[in-house]
Amino acid sequence: VKLEESGGGSVQSGGSLRLACVVSGYTLTWSSTYCMGWFRQAPGREREGLATIDSRGHSEHAASVEGRFTISRDNVKNTLFLEMNSLKPDDSAMYYCAAVDERQYGGRSFCEPDFTGMDIWGKGTLVTISS
Repeated sequence: VKLEESGGGSVQSGGSLRLACVVSGYTLTWSSTYCMGWFRQAPGREREGLATIDSRGHSEHAASVEGRFTISRDNVKNTLFLEMNSLKPDDSAMYYCAAVDERQYGGRSFCEPDFTGMDIWGKGTLVTISS
């Protein structure tokens, strides 16, 4: 499985961006077994989990982005999305999508933004928010 992010860029505070992560090497059908998520890391800061979505489509969002960011997946296009609204300068970071096979953990309950065991990562897309 390979992941490739796109959609990053530079926008002003209050603006919106939609990130996409194309999945290759695996078909993202509803019967798939991958937990997927979006993460970000800014210079000098730890990686932060933003949102996850499990194989049944259940999503979770971190408190820091709840109400502003929305994760979704399009199984026909084999793509994971992150819709980001009301962006702030603090949202500036490299954004990554990641995945892990749920079968390694015997279920889907672990699939939350604070999960640290994602083992497939994209190379990231840069988001810069100016004030």
